[in-house]
Amino acid sequence: MTRAVRILLALALLGALALAGALLAGSAGLGWHAVAGALVGHGTPLARAVVLGLRLPRAVAAFATGGLLAVAGALMQVLLRNPLADPYVLGISGGAAVGALSAMMLGWAGTVVSGGAFAGAMLSMLLVFGVARLRGQWSATRLLLTGVVVAAGWGAVISLLLALSPGSDLSGMLFWMMGDLGRARGGVPALLVLLLTLAVCVPLGRHLNLLARGRQQAAALGVNAGPLELGIYVLASLLTATAVTVAGTVGFVGLVVPHMLRLATGNDQRLLLPASALAGGALLTAADTLARTVIAPEQLPVGVITALIGVPTFLYLLNRGS
Repeated sequence: MTRAVRILLALALLGALALAGALLAGSAGLGWHAVAGALVGHGTPLARAVVLGLRLPRAVAAFATGGLLAVAGALMQVLLRNPLADPYVLGISGGAAVGALSAMMLGWAGTVVSGGAFAGAMLSMLLVFGVARLRGQWSATRLLLTGVVVAAGWGAVISLLLALSPGSDLSGMLFWMMGDLGRARGGVPALLVLLLTLAVCVPLGRHLNLLARGRQQAAALGVNAGPLELGIYVLASLLTATAVTVAGTVGFVGLVVPHMLRLATGNDQRLLLPASALAGGALLTAADTLARTVIAPEQLPVGVITALIGVPTFLYLLNRGS
């Protein structure tokens, strides 16, 4: 068994344990037998309602969102050739937040809010890329700077929307801004997007490895860098938009997970991308389980948990000089 296979199997086991913990943990106090019975359609109506109607969809949404953010972070770090790049660095989450908060202010809910988030993220993607290409050729540095400026602009719009929103809506808007899986929808479609992304990107791992070393070196070795960079940007933006649509703004997963895995496994994208999907999914699933149980019956935004985990981890990595 190769080293890569052992790493992926270990991470798959970690993800399975995180999903099992998400199904078992909760105020209903269901044991292994009740959860297993509910999964196969047996057990009491209460157990089936809790497991199949509440815990399983939320766990799938958490796993898919974590995987999407981690893979988006890994792709952004290749695109910008910066190991500390974040999937939100190009303003995608800011645009999504503006779209979602605008829908909430208009009194809409559910799928309309999710649609507003996705539309805002796509608008931000087009805006950043369009401005970065105003003079023809675009570069990683120009794209990064444009994204930072656009993100700052979205931040100002978000502050304005929060200031103008009625007090009755403010709590829900703030909760969404910090990451909210309590009303998550679209976990299965998000998981399919994650699997499709891996099916497309892993075979291109060699080209991504060369691009990570530099655009000129990749071009010298036969990689058509321009279209590949554009494809990475669009794909990473779509992944981030999908994640934000499902769970709101969740920080640090896309920054910390691929960076830590790169230190542990190396920079081969053929291993790093699927490993990031598994580790990111496991991390966010475990974080969401903590968020809904640590002060039960109250719930914390999952972004609070990821920040509490991500900040010290990031500082530790910086202190190591990584």
